[in-house]
Amino acid sequence: MRRSSEKAMEERVSCAPGPSFIESLTKSKRVSILIGSHAVPLFPFPPVMGSEHSPWTGLILERHRHGTVVIPEHDHATFCLHLQTSGTAELDWHSLGKAGHVRSGAGNLIFLVPGTHDDLLWHGDSQRIVASIDPLRMKETAEQLGLSSMCDFETCWSFKDEQLAHLLTEMDREMASRWAMGSLYGDLLSMSLSIALIKKYGRGSPVPVPLRGGLSRPRLKQVRDYIDENLHCNIRLNDLAALAGLSMFHFARSFRESCGVTPHQYIVRRRIERAKALLFKPEWSIEQIASASGFSGGSQFSRVFREITGATPTSWRRTT
Repeated sequence: MRRSSEKAMEERVSCAPGPSFIESLTKSKRVSILIGSHAVPLFPFPPVMGSEHSPWTGLILERHRHGTVVIPEHDHATFCLHLQTSGTAELDWHSLGKAGHVRSGAGNLIFLVPGTHDDLLWHGDSQRIVASIDPLRMKETAEQLGLSSMCDFETCWSFKDEQLAHLLTEMDREMASRWAMGSLYGDLLSMSLSIALIKKYGRGSPVPVPLRGGLSRPRLKQVRDYIDENLHCNIRLNDLAALAGLSMFHFARSFRESCGVTPHQYIVRRRIERAKALLFKPEWSIEQIASASGFSGGSQFSRVFREITGATPTSWRRTT
């Protein structure tokens, strides 16, 4: 990856917006840039799809389809990650006294860090997923990984990374389904994206080797009891981590070592078991069972139930 000069980066960081400004920028629910002192959407047209109603915190996702477009001189206050998903595009960029030309296709990524100052000209038709990540979210992830300070990152105008592409594609699929897998799954995806960026592209602070070992029996019982008592609720990863007295990163790893599945997979299985018990009650409708088991609706419940059991709730009810 191409490293911006330290002097230029220091100048940009020194005049970067404060946390309150970035918070207001992320609350806009659009991937945004700064032109002068004004925050405006990155693209001068609405996205094909956006994450304005997502359960994610500190992360905005958009899907765009565009042809030739000019992005005037601007600054980035957040981390900005692009994944091109189709088409062939050519990009002319100017940043910090340098210029370049990129020809890209499906699978190409762009990674821009806070403090990047640039202007762009895209040629050709393409579709892309664009993520904007709050620097505070990245800082929190670095702390959870045990780093003493935030890493330095490099801006890169063209590269490929299968893991990042997979995560962005899965987040886009979740967005298209209106977050059918729930908040905790979204928490795991956004955390995984931040961890991958830090581990692969962070510079200056080595990522420590995580401690091994699962949750203690009392902690695991406490977490399991909480899950069973709140299956009908919107369970978040940070709630479970707080119960165990761990960061979200270390909790997710420890829970998987103890149970052999991720927290999300475990909760889905417990919800299916709850639903099976309720299916024995003929007075309960499928929609009522879905709600009591923590699913967003009857269609999501039926889809997940069939994936796990091989039968729809209605047919399972008839044959048991």
